[in-house]
Amino acid sequence: MTDLNERAAKADAEDPLAYLRAEFDLDPRVVYLDGNSLGAPPRRVAGRVEEVVREQWGRRLIRSWPELWWDAPERVGEKIAPLVGAAPGQVVVADSTSVDIFKVLVAAVRMAPGRREIVVDAATFPTDGYIAESVAELTGTELVPAVVDDLDDVLGERTAVALLNQVDYRTGRLYDMAAATAKVHAAGARVVWDLCHSAGVLPIELDALEVDLAVGCTYKFLNGGPGSPAFVYVPHRLQASFRNPLPGWGGHREPFAMAPSYEPAPGIARARAGTPDILSLTALDVALEVWDGLDLAAVRAKGLALTGFFMDCVDELLGKAIEVVTPRDEWRGHQVSLRHHQARELIGELTAREVIGDFRPPDVLRFGFAPLYNTYGDALRAARTLAEVVSAG
Repeated sequence: MTDLNERAAKADAEDPLAYLRAEFDLDPRVVYLDGNSLGAPPRRVAGRVEEVVREQWGRRLIRSWPELWWDAPERVGEKIAPLVGAAPGQVVVADSTSVDIFKVLVAAVRMAPGRREIVVDAATFPTDGYIAESVAELTGTELVPAVVDDLDDVLGERTAVALLNQVDYRTGRLYDMAAATAKVHAAGARVVWDLCHSAGVLPIELDALEVDLAVGCTYKFLNGGPGSPAFVYVPHRLQASFRNPLPGWGGHREPFAMAPSYEPAPGIARARAGTPDILSLTALDVALEVWDGLDLAAVRAKGLALTGFFMDCVDELLGKAIEVVTPRDEWRGHQVSLRHHQARELIGELTAREVIGDFRPPDVLRFGFAPLYNTYGDALRAARTLAEVVSAG
């Protein structure tokens, strides 16, 4: 225990990102390890949202639409673009993850006439699977579940698009985006990446890898707040052929012209559908300011170190009483998943003791580490509390 205490103290003292914790409004009594489900709020968000409510909404009223609000989806998208390796003009923040998955999947199928299969990650986050099943039904295509490691077994001339997750939400396994994208392209198909569990913690190179389409949420590691809108990536090379299956006024070339027929906007705005959620967009816009000047390589290095240290703590304090599911090499995201037959009860008891992780059926405890605000001391306290709970039966 002394060695773990010393390691945690030394690592926190030498952490080049330690100053960022002060940017977040965190209860000092709580160890929060669920940033992979809902990120903690940056301190500056509340004041800015209040300003929008009081001034932009309360004083300027509807005048704020043309003055400040209408282009917010593109403006905020420009802040996310460098975090996912995208050049300007290719990311827009609009609608929910589920809606955006629907839009890009249908668009991808339309880009591949004659191809009748949608390959989907067999271990995908449930909403992706639900949406993919609906898209297959609506487009007359067949849904083909696949293990990401075994894509070669299912890809072929019938494949229109493959929907893949960069990080497995249950286990924390990180997949090789470059290799999988190359395999899908070799089959003549499009690839859609779900970045919900990787955006904000992993260096992502969408442009460099020639990814076709991508979607990510903003309320996890990007700290946009509950229900903050998702983002869509459509590269310049595909924007002209991107046909939005939800042609709402948000994606119209002239949204305020009230034209009787739909004409898509010329760039990334065509991926929009409905009216933007200005209060959520404001919170996200401010939250993203914490990334100014940050090196994602440093964020990734701390994430690997934090999760590695937590697994060391679990090994030493719990031994064989619990199973570490997450890969121990670098092919993991910023979460550690543990398996125990009483996982649900354990998470409940941990929460009662102010250590917050989450549970995934049937037997997985998940702990998400956000390098911008989590510490090595957090990791040690969480492992120690878990050991106490397990030993207490």
